[in-house]
Amino acid sequence: MSSIAQLGHKFVQGISCYCGISRSLCSNSTTPFTNGFRRIEKYLIGYRKCSNSNLVFDKPLAEEEILDSVNTSGRYSDNDDKYDDGDCPFDNVFSRASFVRNAKLGANEALKVLQQDGPGFDTKSALDSLDFKVSGLLVREVLIGILKSMNHVNRKRCARLGHKFFVWSGEKESYNHTVNTYHLIMQILAEADELLEMWELVDEMTGKGYPVTSRTFNILICTCGEAGVAKKVVERFIKSKSFNFRPFSHSFNAILHALLAAHHYKLIEWVYQQMLTDGHQPDALTYNIIMYTKYRLGKLGQFHQLLDEMGRSGFPPDFHTFNILLHILGKGDKPSAAVDLLNHMKEVGIEPSVLHFTTLIDGLSRAGNMDACKYFFEEMINYGCEPDVVSYTVMITGHIAAGQLEKAEEMFSEMFNNGKIPNVYTYNAMIRGLCMAGKFEYACLMLKEMESRGCNPNFLVYSTLVRHLKHAGKRSEADNVIKQMVEKGHYGHLHEKLKRYRRC
Repeated sequence: MSSIAQLGHKFVQGISCYCGISRSLCSNSTTPFTNGFRRIEKYLIGYRKCSNSNLVFDKPLAEEEILDSVNTSGRYSDNDDKYDDGDCPFDNVFSRASFVRNAKLGANEALKVLQQDGPGFDTKSALDSLDFKVSGLLVREVLIGILKSMNHVNRKRCARLGHKFFVWSGEKESYNHTVNTYHLIMQILAEADELLEMWELVDEMTGKGYPVTSRTFNILICTCGEAGVAKKVVERFIKSKSFNFRPFSHSFNAILHALLAAHHYKLIEWVYQQMLTDGHQPDALTYNIIMYTKYRLGKLGQFHQLLDEMGRSGFPPDFHTFNILLHILGKGDKPSAAVDLLNHMKEVGIEPSVLHFTTLIDGLSRAGNMDACKYFFEEMINYGCEPDVVSYTVMITGHIAAGQLEKAEEMFSEMFNNGKIPNVYTYNAMIRGLCMAGKFEYACLMLKEMESRGCNPNFLVYSTLVRHLKHAGKRSEADNVIKQMVEKGHYGHLHEKLKRYRRC
């Protein structure tokens, strides 16, 4: 932190000639707004390869994806996999629509059969009796349906049903599993911590000649890392000749990208050294991931060296580099240097975006400088960037942390006036602020309001409200919140954790 205090207007000059910069990262708290670099990490993970082979950032993530600090990469996305070749031999739009409709109807029937699985029920025969053709789309719909229904309570059963359907469908003469369906069943097994079965599927894939891709690695590292075998997984992929690492420029970038998502910072350093030893040169994605990692590990001097090296290697600071630097300036409470950096960004052809301003405001709010936050929030609008839900939520959270409930309420009302609908993190900040001010009745009403607006509370919201109620000695009110949570079928497996909260 001492190096942050020494930084001022010379910062921008340092960027221009790639001189050294050394500052500390944010706190290690796990809550979304006390760990601002989660947002930066999400955007680093958003790199994709475009048609001209340059790595660029894909479209902005939704606000809930940016702020959610739990499980950054493991959950399956509908955008990851498209229809399998040969699945859909359409002659026209009508046959295409018919194929998709029949596949979805068949998937619903299969899911109904799987739900009946149990002692005395022949699931395989019941599936055989269904009158539909097994296709890649149908199998995909069934596995996604199982994956989306998984929770802490039923995950083992879901994994068993998913694997049973996977085996059954794979035995059909006119159908062969694809890499995408293997990834789906692997994801289901990963959610259930069925590591042995998951590895058996990897061996089965390679035995059939299927390519092992960066997504395969991503699923494995996010699961096996928790089991303490992350380095072995990495070594296997580095040595594998069948590893298809698209859309990345080389296998090491694919591995670094996945390790970043899994927060394996120490392992990122080791892989980077292996990469250099093997003669691979870092590109913009590599530098941003490694610089981010060095800051997460508190190795400020090495960040300084990498920023210099990035420029000397022909990779000037890009969209993501500036985002990291703006957060650092915010966290170091250096608003004047941030103004200079924003101006410098425009000079080098990078227009500051809502993300850049929000990242800066987030850092400044945690530094306690709400006056600067207000200034940059207004500057964001002056730059032609319309504040989004995340921007408002960062401001509201900052005001709450500063004990400025009235200003947070004003910002909350402004959101609605500007057509922005609060998300679960916005409501959590407001509920926390109301509780801190002793307005518990209003906090409980806020919980009901968010539900009436179609915003389902997550466990963080329930936890915040119950904890503050119990700390204030309002045990009956806290018990009512827990009861409502369980009755709605939300987080039933975690309600014992809420009951353990004690009055201070």
